[in-house]
Amino acid sequence: MQMEKIVSCRAGDHYYKIKHSSGLLILLYPKEHCSTTYAVFGTKYGSIDSCFRRSDEEHPETVPEGIAHYLEHKLFESEDGDAFERYARTGANANAFTSFESTCYLFSCADHLYDSLEILLDFVQSPYFTEQSVAKEQGIIGQEIKMYDDDPQWQVMFQYLRAMYQKHPIRQDIAGTVESIAKITPEHLYRCYRTFYNLNNMALCIAGNLEVEKVLELCDRMLKPSAPVMVERVFEEEPQEVLLSKTEKQLSVACPLFQFGYKEAVETGSLRSERELAVMSVLLEMMASDSSPLFRRLLDAELINEASFGYEYFEGAGFGTVLFGGESKDPQAVAAMIEEEVCRLKREGLDHAAFLRAKKSVYGENISALNSTGSIANALAGFTFKGRELFSYLDALAELELSEVQKALNRVFQTERTVLSVVRPIS
Repeated sequence: MQMEKIVSCRAGDHYYKIKHSSGLLILLYPKEHCSTTYAVFGTKYGSIDSCFRRSDEEHPETVPEGIAHYLEHKLFESEDGDAFERYARTGANANAFTSFESTCYLFSCADHLYDSLEILLDFVQSPYFTEQSVAKEQGIIGQEIKMYDDDPQWQVMFQYLRAMYQKHPIRQDIAGTVESIAKITPEHLYRCYRTFYNLNNMALCIAGNLEVEKVLELCDRMLKPSAPVMVERVFEEEPQEVLLSKTEKQLSVACPLFQFGYKEAVETGSLRSERELAVMSVLLEMMASDSSPLFRRLLDAELINEASFGYEYFEGAGFGTVLFGGESKDPQAVAAMIEEEVCRLKREGLDHAAFLRAKKSVYGENISALNSTGSIANALAGFTFKGRELFSYLDALAELELSEVQKALNRVFQTERTVLSVVRPIS
């Protein structure tokens, strides 16, 4: 077992990074004065991983879409009952989620940490799939998929991704389709479980009032060693061009919803560094925060409302996009005003005073988030699965230069790579 203490002089905090003998990466962030403790046990396995190659095999394999999400549902069940029933006895608040790139099981608690942690480590390592239980789950997840077909927020986002990407599996719904999940068998589930739920592909992140030695003693007892099998994500080459520049749909909404954004040209499978992430965070704060000139112009023109307007740098393995979204009576006019602002900032250059304000604001938000055990544990997991380190990101924010942000603006924001997705009220 290898243990390293990671210290941030800026944050005045530290955490422990442990490579356990089982293969699991363990990150423990003590916060002695917090009333709650938050734990995340996750795997680098999400909806985009429908084609993969194991390091001990020669050829890649393609499986039905939606298996990562399906596994998340099924792991809570076992021969001994439901994991939520076990958590009810410890008083922990448990949940799980599947994203495009990871699946995480989590809980928060005020006490009985080690009892709850034992439940977490137990059920995630104890798959139990039968023909009957898999068939039953197909109906449940099928209903979930149909429910999202009528969700305006979900639809405006996936319309956006399907218009922007031609080949990348980010186009696929996280839960799959009714047709794809009908093809899932217990063999598929066990195959993907044994591939991606290998402890060498997983991380355990805990933040809060914890004793490092107690956690490690429990891990020594509960973790089942895994062979050091690595997994390679296999993607088709994604063209730089978008598929469609505009896409629309009608649903039951009172006001049109929109997503507008720019496709970043990235290499297949590439990931961004802490510095690159910091650059985009500050750039978007400068461009579209509620203190920006763009936001004020949109608001004065009554094209957006404060409650719904937002922006995001959405990125991962082989994909990246800057997007803006919300409600608007005229989404096309919002898109035009954003493009005008991009042209102005490229022509005139970014303002240095605005850069310093934005950098201070983003840095402050991230330092403030270290007061939340949930924010810490989720950030540790998210950064780890993307090959990043939390305190290095804070350092990157503090050390950022305006010239880096200007270069990112000029590189990412290309008019020929824009998409506008709109959900309009039914006529």
